[in-house]
Amino acid sequence: MSYDRALTVFSPDGRLFQVEYALQAVSKGNTCVALKGKDSVVIGVERKAAAKLQDPRTMKKIYSLDDGIALASAGWTADSRVIVDKARLECQTHRRNYEDAPTVIHVTRYVADLQQKFTQSGGVRPFGVSCLIAGFDPHGEEPRLFRTNPAGTWTGCYAAALGRSDKPVTEYLEKEYDIETPPEGDSAIKLIIGALEGVVEGGASSIDIAIMKKGQPVIFMKQSDIVGLAEELKREKEAEDMD
Repeated sequence: MSYDRALTVFSPDGRLFQVEYALQAVSKGNTCVALKGKDSVVIGVERKAAAKLQDPRTMKKIYSLDDGIALASAGWTADSRVIVDKARLECQTHRRNYEDAPTVIHVTRYVADLQQKFTQSGGVRPFGVSCLIAGFDPHGEEPRLFRTNPAGTWTGCYAAALGRSDKPVTEYLEKEYDIETPPEGDSAIKLIIGALEGVVEGGASSIDIAIMKKGQPVIFMKQSDIVGLAEELKREKEAEDMD
């Protein structure tokens, strides 16, 4: 029996190799990170270098699912687009059936259930994608942030990182992020830049950042603003070192 090819068959030691292969695909994807601020969510992703004749607008890693809900992914981009399309349809269906916007946790559970179904069905393979799903509930004030993986597991987070450099980014966040007093405004953006700048090829010029606030659409920062904040962060670190 070839356990690494049979999706629905456990190996003798209780492993599903196809799911582990999907997790490996995620670990080789572009890095993405998100954190909850006091009244906002900030998402940062490593932007892949575009070829000269490519339209960079078609290479997004941050997607808007519904009013107040966004998704960032690490892994196979083609797989993430399928998940995004299905999640958007679920949001529309929820609005039609219940005449109310879906909650962030509802969308997270839907995405996680979808990923889990593809770990136990013949003729398919697991999605090679992990997701960060963030936003605001229609009747809540607190920002929400969740992560899912190809096995269908989902967890709530204060801050999280996915992709090829998730370990050093997570270590940086664990050191700099204060759960009791979450960062806000430029401080939250600088924390995202600081987490990604050291692991992304090209530095701040290769980072995309989206900001979400209650009752507002997803705001994508201009590249010049990101670079400007990165330079400001560098000056602050140099001043601290001199002190």
